[in-house]
Amino acid sequence: MNGTRAGVRVRNVFFARLMVSMAAALLFSLPQAAFQPAAAQEKTDRVGAMAFDIPAQSLASALNAFGRQSGLQVSLAAATSRGVTSMAIKGSYTPEQALAALLRGTDVRHSITPEGTAIVTPKHVSPLVTGSVEDGSTTLQQVTVEGDGVGQGDVGEVNITAKDFERKNPANLQDVFREEPSVKVGSSLPMSQKVYVNGIEETNLAVTIDGSRQNNKVFHHNATTLIDPALLNAVSVDEGVAPADAGPGALAGAIAYETKDARDLLDGDGFGGFVNSTYNSNGGVFGTGVSAYGLHQGFEYLGYFNFSKGSEFSDGNGDKMPGTRSNLLSGLGKVAYEFESGDRIELSHESIKDAAPRPFRANMLNTDGAKPWEPVIRDYRLDRNNTVFTYTDETLEGWWDPKLVLAYGTTDVATTVYPKPGTGPVSYEIEGLTSTFNGKFENRFHTGIGTVTAGVDFYSDRAELDDLYEPGTEKAQNVGAYVQARLEPFDRTRLSFGGRADQQWFTGTGGQEFDNAGLSGNISGEYDIIESFLTAKAGYSHVWSGIPLAENFIMNPAWTYDPKPEPTTSNNYNVGLAATYNGFTLEGSIFRTDMENARYARYANAYTAREVESEGYSIAAGYEWTDGFVRVKYVDIDTLIDGQPADSDTGTYLTTPVGKIITLTAAHTFADYGLTVGGDIEFAPKYDKLPKAPAGEPDYKPYEAYKVVNAYVEYKPESHKNLTLRADVKNIFNEVYSDRATYGQEFGVVDPLHQPGRSFIVSLRATF
Repeated sequence: MNGTRAGVRVRNVFFARLMVSMAAALLFSLPQAAFQPAAAQEKTDRVGAMAFDIPAQSLASALNAFGRQSGLQVSLAAATSRGVTSMAIKGSYTPEQALAALLRGTDVRHSITPEGTAIVTPKHVSPLVTGSVEDGSTTLQQVTVEGDGVGQGDVGEVNITAKDFERKNPANLQDVFREEPSVKVGSSLPMSQKVYVNGIEETNLAVTIDGSRQNNKVFHHNATTLIDPALLNAVSVDEGVAPADAGPGALAGAIAYETKDARDLLDGDGFGGFVNSTYNSNGGVFGTGVSAYGLHQGFEYLGYFNFSKGSEFSDGNGDKMPGTRSNLLSGLGKVAYEFESGDRIELSHESIKDAAPRPFRANMLNTDGAKPWEPVIRDYRLDRNNTVFTYTDETLEGWWDPKLVLAYGTTDVATTVYPKPGTGPVSYEIEGLTSTFNGKFENRFHTGIGTVTAGVDFYSDRAELDDLYEPGTEKAQNVGAYVQARLEPFDRTRLSFGGRADQQWFTGTGGQEFDNAGLSGNISGEYDIIESFLTAKAGYSHVWSGIPLAENFIMNPAWTYDPKPEPTTSNNYNVGLAATYNGFTLEGSIFRTDMENARYARYANAYTAREVESEGYSIAAGYEWTDGFVRVKYVDIDTLIDGQPADSDTGTYLTTPVGKIITLTAAHTFADYGLTVGGDIEFAPKYDKLPKAPAGEPDYKPYEAYKVVNAYVEYKPESHKNLTLRADVKNIFNEVYSDRATYGQEFGVVDPLHQPGRSFIVSLRATF
């Protein structure tokens, strides 16, 4: 068996290197002219009206379609498209009219050079102007094409935009991802919510906040990345196959969180702010957020402060859930300056703190295995901080689009330990701390057929336990180099391919040192079988991730690391089809992730190698019209550990059972009245693909089916456009359930956390 696995690993590495080599050969075999900064080409024969049919979608994908249908070269400013959704257009337009209609309602501007290059930039960017043309576009002097790689050949992407955040009004990460059945969030308590992508826990993904790597393996009963959605502007998820520039450790994909920015809230120089207040009837939770921001002659600032307080919530039976009080404090501060040269520097700090009595095992209520002398509820504190320095060059140049990121982040968990009576002090505080110092420098080369990003990155991660009797520390440092190309080399074809090389130095609790190096590669693409109608997608990645840190609260200074830890690797596959027609969309995909040498650590054993598998398929359909949409999504995910169905305990920091999930979402805006109504439904059928219980223990219980319905109405009065009134009803039919990804539902000895019962939420937002 071991020989077979070794053979599989050799073949996988060989295949990955072969794919990367072939991709590189393709890149450098393309005509040399394609890699010169894009030369202006005469497009005067395309200024008349022509037929366009582009459904609403991510801005990057929509602009790709616009470029194909108009024949114009499209230039997209770096980071402009991330988290932005275009409008749908269909009919006969000039290119200027089509581009203006496509960008209506977004916070970006468009420009077209006399030679026929369409340029899309944030509204704060002021290109060189020589004259104006119809529909608010601007004619530019000849400039070098620049662009953003987002949406060019990358597959398996989930993008949650600023407009999605406005529509959802999320209170926690479950609300953020509630319309995406492939992304599940376990637990009803924010400080213990964990994100799973296609069933794989986020600790096996490259997770960043404003470009800063996250290292949050603190306590397996806690949240992995606690974040306040009120601070977020957009989220993007690469499911399975992730590009090389997503960062190290992208074993099963990547999640990138982006916080609000003054440039997202203002069109130009000026200042503003908003106040948002919320009341939730279930637990009597009050929340208030206050923000102020401004832009002035290149200087930018933003400050945001948010807090919520309330009592314990009740489940669908009306039973109080102990340890679920709300006591959340979060904040975001940003300052930036853009010099006349176009050089821009930004310093941001984001922080969140949860401090309230909680269950010691905060992702469940209680367990029969708890020590009888311990209180079920005890004081708890989780404090996470993230500081990021970013440098970019905002000028429009084809060969020079640099980005420098330096970041430092910490997650601190403190609670109280109660030793057995007579063995020591009555109680004492125990504290776990993870930290990361990380950064990257990269440059994006813009060519006539796409972009090539090349860079280097590093991290220095630390996990330590401050314990009265047995403190322990693990450390890991990594240096990587990467290249990722996103090209449109042929008509109707978009490719994304790249690779990275990493060197890691790992230090165990006793000072043991392990040095390892490895290669990763990825290739994915899209091909329009029928232009503007049917697109085929496929992707593959092989990822080398080094040795992961263990969590703080099981840290053991006596670990011997025998047998020698091996680096974790993975292989990801994704194949799908997508069709669009007159506002209708239909897509389906199959996916698979295989992880080898996944670390499973416990206090008694530093390292056990696990093989983790996730496979399944998804289907999605929808229809969008001018003022609304309806979407239905379905996934079926099976997760295995060492060839057996996974359970939520053995799957800690690895995976969790998921099964079948169906979501239905709809919304419509009555524009004449400033009124929007919407809602969503999640249905999870019964799931019983569970392993056999250990000898002498009762059989595992199946995961019960549930159906939860949410609805909302939002009103923006015409006479007071700075006000937004909203009312939500969550769990309308008072369903008694635990979200599918919540820990412990299959064990008879565990009382899992239930979701809140029917909740009425009212909110008021005022901007100035």
